[in-house]
Amino acid sequence: MKSLFNSSDVSEILERIEKLTPESQRKWGKMNVAQMLAHCNKSTETAMGKNYMKMLFIGRIIASFLKPKVLGEQPFGKNSPTDKSYIFPEDSNFEIEKSKVIASINSFFEGGPSQCTTYPHPFFGKFTPEEWAVFQWKHLDHHLRQFGV
Repeated sequence: MKSLFNSSDVSEILERIEKLTPESQRKWGKMNVAQMLAHCNKSTETAMGKNYMKMLFIGRIIASFLKPKVLGEQPFGKNSPTDKSYIFPEDSNFEIEKSKVIASINSFFEGGPSQCTTYPHPFFGKFTPEEWAVFQWKHLDHHLRQFGV
């Protein structure tokens, strides 16, 4: 499994981010490229405990069924719903958001397992540091595929 704790996997993600431009167009979904970068940054910060959201009620019910699939080999599917706290304005600044997400990814990698949050994921529940690293890689991959990189 690819992971944000693996230097070559992190390098791959960062190279793909570098290919994005303000003109990059989505293949599915509603976010523009700057919104997507802001969304990914907040997700990575959540994994490091910089943001906290209570676990959603629906997640408490079905997380145990979905978590193995989310952490499995299969890439994330298209058009999954996004919690409104992870949606950003259309006029988000591309360059600022790109810099932030790169910094967050590097911080996650450099901090290693000890800096991962002990709070549960708002939908999928408790993750080990290794699961956070896999989940974050898959989440970034999903959105980079959304924009064709």
